[in-house]
Amino acid sequence: MDLELYEQHGTLPAIDGVPLFYGRAGMETDGIPLLLNDGIGCDGFAWRYLMPKLAERHPVTHWNYRSHGRSGSAANLDRLTLPALADDMVRVMDGLAIERAVLLGHSMGTQVALEAYRLAPDRVAGLVLLCGSSGRITHTFHGNDMLHRVLPGVSSLVASNRSVARGVFSRIPARVAYRLGTLSGEIDKRRFRLADFERYWDHIATMDPDRFLTLLSAAGGHSAEDLLPSITAPTLVVAADGDTFTPPELAKQMADRIPLAEHTLIRAASHGAPVEHPQEIQLRIEKFLRERVELSPTTAARATRAT
Repeated sequence: MDLELYEQHGTLPAIDGVPLFYGRAGMETDGIPLLLNDGIGCDGFAWRYLMPKLAERHPVTHWNYRSHGRSGSAANLDRLTLPALADDMVRVMDGLAIERAVLLGHSMGTQVALEAYRLAPDRVAGLVLLCGSSGRITHTFHGNDMLHRVLPGVSSLVASNRSVARGVFSRIPARVAYRLGTLSGEIDKRRFRLADFERYWDHIATMDPDRFLTLLSAAGGHSAEDLLPSITAPTLVVAADGDTFTPPELAKQMADRIPLAEHTLIRAASHGAPVEHPQEIQLRIEKFLRERVELSPTTAARATRAT
């Protein structure tokens, strides 16, 4: 994410001292706080158009996972798990004195948001889960478990050829990757521009392959399915009809298991729906916040105590 999109930014220490980057906008607004959680390998590109719009009514905080973006690298790979990332997120809330927030998660950020709810449900005013599922993402990528089956071999190959892996991956031009994505149908160039893809690719191409694959494996083995029926926070699940990374039926299944969750399907959209359809998604989120979060008894009671 470009620094100019933030009104303020800085770092806060995780439990093991790793600096966690955060950026904030909308600090003068009086809406309920929002906290943005990225997908794996992302540093905010999915929120580039949504964050400024949401910040017109809400204080919005975006942060980078360890080994992502402007946060420090994870020296201990054992901290590259979904529960550990959720703990990092809560520590960012603590450091910024955010008592409660609506957690927004895109892709793997859905899993982080769910684990944060498991860890600290009283800190979660609501959940907005975009283009994600409750877990086991390598078992469902493109609707099959091929990624799960090949991932151990890829990880082993990278571990034995680290320098080669870094060199090959970082030398693939964004234009080439974008072209391959359009040819395969993963990217609709009418809605997902090359400039937006370059922001994503330029970040992921500089990531350490070991850390990326460690987290991907952790996300593939993680599941919050057991948590879903006990969620009492207002929840909005947003899916994209052309999402091949997280097939939309998985989002619908997740919504069906969360009591009173709302479900919205964005048409003519891919896994990058927040970039392709930011206005439609923003309006749907704002409606949800007005009708389900800001008017909820818990939110009203807390607001009354604060005055």
